[in-house]
Amino acid sequence: MTAIAITGASGTVGREAIAAFPDDDHVLTCFSHSETDDLDTQPLEIRDREAFANALEGQDVLLHLAANPSPRAEWDEVRGPNVDGVYNAFEAAIEHDLQRVVFASSNHAVNMRNAVSGIRPESTVGRPAVVRPDDPADPDTYYGVTKVFGEALGSYYAKRHGLEVVNLRIGWLLTRDDLRRECRDRDGAGERYARAMWLSPDDCRRLLNAAVTATLGGSPLTAHGISANAERFLSLSETMRDLGYRPRDDAEAVLNDG
Repeated sequence: MTAIAITGASGTVGREAIAAFPDDDHVLTCFSHSETDDLDTQPLEIRDREAFANALEGQDVLLHLAANPSPRAEWDEVRGPNVDGVYNAFEAAIEHDLQRVVFASSNHAVNMRNAVSGIRPESTVGRPAVVRPDDPADPDTYYGVTKVFGEALGSYYAKRHGLEVVNLRIGWLLTRDDLRRECRDRDGAGERYARAMWLSPDDCRRLLNAAVTATLGGSPLTAHGISANAERFLSLSETMRDLGYRPRDDAEAVLNDG
């Protein structure tokens, strides 16, 4: 059985991660910034290097989801959890000889070229350019900058220490009802972004399971994590090929279904 540590387990993506792994194949240890009443999690301050190292003792894989997730956050709000915390994650993984770290990166690491006027996050120009995992980084916010940092750090640990690293650029996890509401309440550029970046809860589980369990042909691996949206511009071909990810949902089908 594989021992998987999940940070940020009480977050939106973290809750899908918990559901992504069958109990008979995996042992999960879930961490969150604070204790929650509805989940069995352990508190962990990821900026505390010693605490992080202690938390990963006996683990095989780290699914690192913990971060300040706000694209509108200022630098001082993201640098602690999203820079120091990521460094602590990789250091702890090496200290305990983990097999793999799956780092939750973001579409915001590459969205500047397709954002309205190049400065508005969570928006998409009318004819966006296709983005592939090996294209140059192009962060649209301080949050996006920290995700580029995390990807670069993962590359360093993969090449310097032989650690398996998956940099997973996660899209926008929304329920179907939330997707409909976001598209109804946004202007055209915001709606295009939602249609392109949607990640359904079911596809999120498939994605996270694949990122943790797939046999990698090389490391580090950068992969895009969205549903099979007809209007996507983040390429999914590489994720499907390298991780065996098979998305089943499409924002257009949901929206056309009312």
